[in-house]
Amino acid sequence: MSKSQLASAIWLMDTIRKYGKITLAEISRRWLDSPISEGRRLPRRSFHNYRLAAENLFNVTIDCDTATYEYYIRDDSGGSKVADWLLNSSAINSVLSDAREVSSRIIFEDVPSAREHLHSVVDALKADRQIKFSYHSYSRGEPTPGVVIEPYFLKIFRQRWYVTGRNVKEKTIKTYALDRMSDVLLLDTEFRLPDSFNAEVFCSNSFGVIFNTSKVTDVTLRADARQAKYLRALPLHTTQKETVNNGYSLFKYELRLTPDFVSEILSYGPRVTVIAPDELKLMVTTQLQEALRNYEKAVDN
Repeated sequence: MSKSQLASAIWLMDTIRKYGKITLAEISRRWLDSPISEGRRLPRRSFHNYRLAAENLFNVTIDCDTATYEYYIRDDSGGSKVADWLLNSSAINSVLSDAREVSSRIIFEDVPSAREHLHSVVDALKADRQIKFSYHSYSRGEPTPGVVIEPYFLKIFRQRWYVTGRNVKEKTIKTYALDRMSDVLLLDTEFRLPDSFNAEVFCSNSFGVIFNTSKVTDVTLRADARQAKYLRALPLHTTQKETVNNGYSLFKYELRLTPDFVSEILSYGPRVTVIAPDELKLMVTTQLQEALRNYEKAVDN
């Protein structure tokens, strides 16, 4: 697929998804109004070529309602979160490709872990094969060589890619940051992903990339009115439920208590307060007290 065909397929998919149902005539009008057309009309044959390319690229089916002659994405077509993420990323790339003249005024976040090892890990996932690597943990002075895992799934969090899988030697499920890996090698040894394992279920009650087997706990956070707007727009977790009060909101979650979640709460400062459970209150206040002691030592010195 050429670069122009790819861009056209992405544009078509994004347009149909945006409007839900749309006729070919309306698609053609919007095509002419978009920079991608370069002023050229959209022939019917080209439309169907882009439609087929979009279906293959995003693993969906674009149907036509014969009663209204409107095109739409069929609900049972198997589109996944990966396809949605790919479409969002591709649509952004398409927009930015037309913004070269203002590139000095667009600031990006770097995702170093995606550059070097993502392709190798994806290959391992596709083939259900073990990978071997050296791991440079922040908690150790020297890298750990010869780590072998059976990769179960990938997750991106805070602009970093992580792979979670079964550590063959330790026989436990562990998570590794791709940007802390080196000497990555795709092994010939195959493995079978357990039939009972489901990545979505495994992550469902965890925040971030620290996964443990602790009990799922009912969490209540109090956020001031301003911070509540941010949490409302970008929920911390899929279990988030809000109760609006005068000047503040209560947000409730069903989560396992992890260091990732504690760090997130601390990042909000006084705008967010833990109401329950007491265990989480203790985790947060302990971190705050340790930070205060560090500052007191710095002042004394």
